[in-house]
Amino acid sequence: MAFLDHAATTPIRPESLVALTVAYEHTGNASSLHAAGRQARKTVEEARESVAASLGCGPSEVIFTSGGTESDNLAVKGLYWARRAEARGRVRVLCSAVEHHAVLDPVAWLGSHEEAVVEHIPVDRLGRIDVDALAHMIALDPDSVALVSVMMANNEVGTVQPIAEVVRLAHAHGIPVHSDGVQAVGSLDVDFRLSGLDALTVSSHKVGGPHGAGALVVGRGVSIEPLLHGGAQERLRSGTLDSPGIAGFAAALAAAVDGHAEAAHRLTSLRNELVAGVLELVPDVVVSGDPDSAGRLPGHAHFSFPGCEGDALLMLLDARGIECSTGSACTAGIPEPSHVLLAMGVDPELARGSLRFSLGHTSTPHDVRTVLNELTPVVERARRAGRPRIRPVSDAVR
Repeated sequence: MAFLDHAATTPIRPESLVALTVAYEHTGNASSLHAAGRQARKTVEEARESVAASLGCGPSEVIFTSGGTESDNLAVKGLYWARRAEARGRVRVLCSAVEHHAVLDPVAWLGSHEEAVVEHIPVDRLGRIDVDALAHMIALDPDSVALVSVMMANNEVGTVQPIAEVVRLAHAHGIPVHSDGVQAVGSLDVDFRLSGLDALTVSSHKVGGPHGAGALVVGRGVSIEPLLHGGAQERLRSGTLDSPGIAGFAAALAAAVDGHAEAAHRLTSLRNELVAGVLELVPDVVVSGDPDSAGRLPGHAHFSFPGCEGDALLMLLDARGIECSTGSACTAGIPEPSHVLLAMGVDPELARGSLRFSLGHTSTPHDVRTVLNELTPVVERARRAGRPRIRPVSDAVR
């Protein structure tokens, strides 16, 4: 089997599995005062210090959550509510058109339920935001902007965003900036303090930790309203802490961050070999994302195959032991073109034939060779099958 869907989830790292197993040997609620509770609290606080060291922030800035989606919701809604509480006129939410749905959907919810005015920052053909457009959007009425949210790197095409420029433009008017760093952390050099961000989303299973854990880093002095109410275990986030999951998350993050430079070099080489091979085998394939390795995540390779359905390609590859992703949504059973590709100006028909291969810490040259050995017959079969077409009424009644 060749697993090339690390952007969706990545196999658990040995370091994480060890930490997880050790933590599961102890029973205790981190909020309890007895010995077992104190042991669980010790596990959580040691993990908090480790996560802070990995991300370049203070331990008090780390809020543990159930993962990236919860962190994004807490950041987007929490910042919006806090900013509106300070000034009712702060209703505009600016986010990029290529955000993950964990950002797009809560932003849309704010628009339909909380009087937010949602504005999407356009991107270029590489999937990178138009900084000049953002500057213009802010300048129209800076005092009405509640927050800006731009991901560090795109989950589909891998394009890295100019976060420093986003922060500079927003902070010039006192506007907080959130960034979804789920794909970037562990692949790029991420330092929260140096970035100037006000909030950063991180996910455990994307760096080789267990599912169901993550964090939102919130800068000191940043006002944010809680999403969940209850025991206030994490101040801004209520709920019994998953001590073993948090321990496994911290261990995986440390391993990913410590080895990210070497991993990036190795994965870039494998990715470039894959891209070159696919271009040779399928000359009319379209490669999406920044062609410059410095502007793209090291393990991402995104292709659109003319005349093919992405789902058909995916299933044909899956039958041959190759696991990847289409990166597209499915609404009511009908495949829809990726919103990311559409925002980049890709033709909808071409976008429907897209595949994302994403490499990670377990990827090998053999995985790449497996894809290249199987790809040609898969594309040929998908093209022969063609796309289902509705016959004209005149034909149907003959």
